[in-house]
Amino acid sequence: MTAPRRPGLLTDLGAAALALVLVGIAGALGLWQYGAWQAHRTAEARDLTDVEPVPLSDVMGSDDPFPGQDVGRPVEMAGEWIDGGFWVRDRSYGDRDGYWAVAPLEVGDAAVLVVRGWAAEPDPALLAASGSADVTGWLQAPEGSLVTDDDPNDDVFPEIRVADAVQRVDVDLYSAYAVSEQPGPGLEPAQLEALPSPSRFTAIRNLLYAIEWWIFGAFAAFIWWRWRQDATAPEIAPEVAAVEQPVDG
Repeated sequence: MTAPRRPGLLTDLGAAALALVLVGIAGALGLWQYGAWQAHRTAEARDLTDVEPVPLSDVMGSDDPFPGQDVGRPVEMAGEWIDGGFWVRDRSYGDRDGYWAVAPLEVGDAAVLVVRGWAAEPDPALLAASGSADVTGWLQAPEGSLVTDDDPNDDVFPEIRVADAVQRVDVDLYSAYAVSEQPGPGLEPAQLEALPSPSRFTAIRNLLYAIEWWIFGAFAAFIWWRWRQDATAPEIAPEVAAVEQPVDG
């Protein structure tokens, strides 16, 4: 015969309550860390293209590095068009390939590269820009995938790189460019290409912490379950254990 074992009521309830508390705490902390991970990614990937434009000087100065959190933000600039414009190849307008027309706008003691619009083919008449201008455009980070320029002496660049453009103008350049909301005469609107997207590793520490807390909660639940199994396992009665002892020959 076997005799069932059972822990005392208070012990049983205390162990269950402790397990529930530990699992609840671990689950809540895991959700908190998971929420922090999502919040960081949302903040990095926010779309600013529809917010109210602000003066460029409120976002960055001419000597400042590009503010990554402001990718796509509309900014307002007032200045003079200066020489040094160029085309950027391999730019799409709908399903058509073409070129961006880029011109430097002198703002104070530096200039901002402005994408004035899109054209199917490079045309010097479309590239020319002069006089004063008030421009509202979406702020973008300079490109730099190290694409080779097939002909450094022409007016067509593979990308918008400040290091390349600065050789064409007589003033310093901002470490940013802007895509104009209103295209120049004869040009189509340039389609905004660079919007912020979260990196795979954005706030990865918070996600790992969340997983760790959930594993801890699962481990606490397992420990309680294992203790309960051991505590309530049948116990062999002494007389049965004596009968089951092997008899020496």
